[in-house]
Amino acid sequence: MDDILREPEISYRLDGQAGIVTGAANGIGKRLAQGLAEASADVAIADLPGQREAEEDTVQKVREASGREAVIVPLDVTDLASIESAVEHCQEAFGRIDFLVNCAGINVRKPVLDYTETDWDRIQAVNLKGVFFCSQVVARRMVQQPGGGSIVNIASQLASVAMAERSIYAVTKAGVAHMTRAMALELAPRGVRLNAVGPTFVSTPLTTSMFTDAEFIDENLPKIPWGRFGTTADVLGTVRFLLSPAAELINGQLILIDGGYTLA
Repeated sequence: MDDILREPEISYRLDGQAGIVTGAANGIGKRLAQGLAEASADVAIADLPGQREAEEDTVQKVREASGREAVIVPLDVTDLASIESAVEHCQEAFGRIDFLVNCAGINVRKPVLDYTETDWDRIQAVNLKGVFFCSQVVARRMVQQPGGGSIVNIASQLASVAMAERSIYAVTKAGVAHMTRAMALELAPRGVRLNAVGPTFVSTPLTTSMFTDAEFIDENLPKIPWGRFGTTADVLGTVRFLLSPAAELINGQLILIDGGYTLA
């Protein structure tokens, strides 16, 4: 009875934890890596080998801001051998893997009638296959260690609503949301939690042009009842919470960070 009514530790910190953030060289992934380190976690910065300069910048910012350890882990999420090598690298560096944030993703914007098979294969490989196998390889280690672990997948508000010229992307993000539920159901009894977050449009150095486009703003800002677009800090706050002890009973959920975009 004591165990089934056990109260969680109400802490939003990640003291003593270590984990992986994919797509961590730039954008949302970069901010997540820095912010999780600021919560006292050690972080593996996982991204494509060609992103070395950006990865080194992330490592430097992590160490300067938090004093935590950060390591660079080359990773191609579309290649299972690369995933296994990256996870092994992280295990060797930290001794355990307490969390994984699947942030790597791509989008190709086209009218639905113009997409090619190559577009489909490429987007699916990164956004869906990559998330599944990164989660699988990490979870195999988590179930073997005391304390299990937690995985957060970066989905999108498009997991719940449709938008023109983003059909394949939306399919993958809906897939990520349901994959999260399916894996959470199966892995919870073995000590591994999975959740997903669904951000609205988020301002990053890579999306600057979108947020200086008057037509884009006029079309989309009125759809957000809260009255502003997202920032990387909005995503970080939710991800950090989901990985923390305070969120222990939250499992298999898609949490939308959209200011109410999906309410209508």
